[in-house]
Amino acid sequence: MAAPAGAESSTPALSRRQLLQGAGAAAVAASASWLPGGAWAAGSDKPEKEEVRIGFIPLTDCASVVMASVLGFDKKYGVTIVPTKEASWAGVRDKLVNGELDMAHVLYGLVYGVHLGIGGPKKDMAVLMTLNHNGQAITLSKALADKGAVDGPSLAKVMAANPREYTFAGTFPTGTHAMWMHYWLAAHGINPLSGAKLITVPPPQMVANMRVGNMDGFCVGEPWNHRAILDGIGITANTTQDLWKDHPEKVLGTTGDFVKKYPNTARAVMMAVLEASKWIDASLSNKMKMAEAVAAKSYINTSVDAINQRILGRYQNGLGKTWDDPNHMKFFNDGAVNFPYLSDGMWFLTQHKRWGLLKNHPDYLAVAKQINQIDLYKEAASAMKVSVPKDVMRTSKLIDGVVWDGKDPKKYADGFKIKA
Repeated sequence: MAAPAGAESSTPALSRRQLLQGAGAAAVAASASWLPGGAWAAGSDKPEKEEVRIGFIPLTDCASVVMASVLGFDKKYGVTIVPTKEASWAGVRDKLVNGELDMAHVLYGLVYGVHLGIGGPKKDMAVLMTLNHNGQAITLSKALADKGAVDGPSLAKVMAANPREYTFAGTFPTGTHAMWMHYWLAAHGINPLSGAKLITVPPPQMVANMRVGNMDGFCVGEPWNHRAILDGIGITANTTQDLWKDHPEKVLGTTGDFVKKYPNTARAVMMAVLEASKWIDASLSNKMKMAEAVAAKSYINTSVDAINQRILGRYQNGLGKTWDDPNHMKFFNDGAVNFPYLSDGMWFLTQHKRWGLLKNHPDYLAVAKQINQIDLYKEAASAMKVSVPKDVMRTSKLIDGVVWDGKDPKKYADGFKIKA
C-alpha cells in the first residue's frame, strides 16, 4: 500500500536522532536515582536471553515497546529489544506461535484466543503486562455521515431506513477491535452477526480500504482514525473510552514456554517497557518526542500530526466538533495501566462466548490465572517501585450501563439480549 500523503515526517532524521538521544540520556539520568543500579542484570537474575525480538503493528500504542528500545532503557536491564514491524495481527500470531518473535505488542483478545485454540493454532500463551488503556475509536465513512449516521443511535436509524448489507471492519476475529465493534453495534440495537457484515483488515490498511468503499465503518487503534479525518474520508462516531473508560487494550504478550524458559528475560523486558511507559506519560514534551519517534517510516510511517493530537487528548470528530478528552490513551497512569488484571482477560472470554467464538463456557478464572503473569509483574513492579493494586479484579460500567466485575462471568456472558 502506498504511504499516505505526508507520510514522511518533515523532521530530518539527524535532528530526530539527536532529539531522542538527548531525551534518552535525560530520562536514564532521571530514573537512575529511583532504580536499583543494574537491577536484575547480574548473578542468578541475569537475563537468560539477551536479544529479544518484539513484534509490533504500526499503531500509536506500540510506543512503549519502541521507546524502550529507542531511549536505551532495555540496555539498563541487560537486554536488547529488537522491534520488528509486522503487517497483520495474523502474522504476529503465527510468528509468536512458531518462535520467530519472542514477544509482541499484541491484542489482548488475540492472546486469549490462541490459548484456547480459537482464531488460530492452540498454544499456551502469556500476558506479561498491559501496554495501554483507551485510545482506539470507531470511524464511520464520510458517505454514511452525509446520510446522518454520525453516532450509534443515528447509525441504527440510517441502517433501518436504508436496508442493504452494511460492512464494518475489525483487525482480528478475537481481538479488541472486533470486540469493541461488536459491543458498540449491539449496544445500539444492531446485531453484528445478522444485521451487519464484519470483516478483518490490518490496521495500516483501514484508511485505504474505506477510501475505495470497502467498508461503512471500522474500529482500529490510532493514528488511523485521526488519519481518516485528516484525509476527509471518515468521522469519529465514538472513542473506545466512551465504550469503557480505561479499558484494557494492547498487552506485552508471549508464549507460556518463553516465560518458563526465560523468566529473567521476561522480567527485564517488562522493567524496560514499564520505564518507557512512565517516561511517555511523564510530560507533554515526552509525548511530543514520542510522536516524533514513532511517526518515522520504520515504525508507523505517517505524519506526526496524525499522532500527536489524540495522545494529548485533543480530539475532533471530523464534523466540526472538538473536545479535550481526559481519558485519552495512557501508557502508565501511575502504574494503573500496566497491571494485568485477571478480570480484564476474563472479559474478552465472555465476549468470545457471547458471539459464538467459544461454544461452551471456559473456566474463566483458571484461564486468566494461567495466562496473566501476575507474580512476575509484581516482581518487576516492586523493583521499579511501581504501585500494584490490592485486587486482581476491577469493576467497570460499559456504554450500555452493564457492570463488569469478573465475579460471575458465566451469568454476564449469557445476560446480553443480543448474542449468538
